[in-house]
Amino acid sequence: MITRYDRIATSLPEPKGPNPNAASVVQELMGGRFGEMSTLMNYTFQSFNFRGRNEDAARPYYDLIANIAAEEYGHVEVVAYTINMLLNGATKRGTDPTTTPLAGTENARNAYHFVASAQTVLPVDSMGNPWTGQNVFSSGNLKLDLLHNFFLECGARANKIRVYETTDDPTVRAMVGYLLVRGGVHVVAYARALEVLTGADLGKLFPIPDVSNKQFP
Repeated sequence: MITRYDRIATSLPEPKGPNPNAASVVQELMGGRFGEMSTLMNYTFQSFNFRGRNEDAARPYYDLIANIAAEEYGHVEVVAYTINMLLNGATKRGTDPTTTPLAGTENARNAYHFVASAQTVLPVDSMGNPWTGQNVFSSGNLKLDLLHNFFLECGARANKIRVYETTDDPTVRAMVGYLLVRGGVHVVAYARALEVLTGADLGKLFPIPDVSNKQFP
């Protein structure tokens, strides 16, 4: 059961103004290989496929993956809200089509936002490539899945940092700052799970990239 609270838009600062190109960049955090749709669906399918979930030794790992999957649903939503806020007001609404109300959008990086989706978020990456189920990894081997999830969260963190460095829009930076904190928790959680499961010392591997959250107000 997923409970939704319609409070996201009021918790994000208003953007400086319409910014279709920033919206295109943020799409990478939605439908890219390391985007929120990938983290959501990877962990969801791993939890669906988790055999032995009711065994005492395995249950904590199932709970970890299933609960992070549930959180990722909210991350998909906050990225979607951010993209939509950046697209609001980019064109004139309710005007005569002969007056070319979409004029100027031909220079936007992602034409799909204006041609295919009425200025709203899509399940695509920053270049308009559709998200694909091929991004889902569910091996049936717990150690391998946890290692993959650690890698996935590290890749997601790198992309979020680069989006933050791309635009100073307050909506984008507030959203990315939140995801950097939560994603950092996931990185450490998966690393710790691997340490407990295998005895390996993963402390030397994270965070990747080695950038402190303190650098992102």
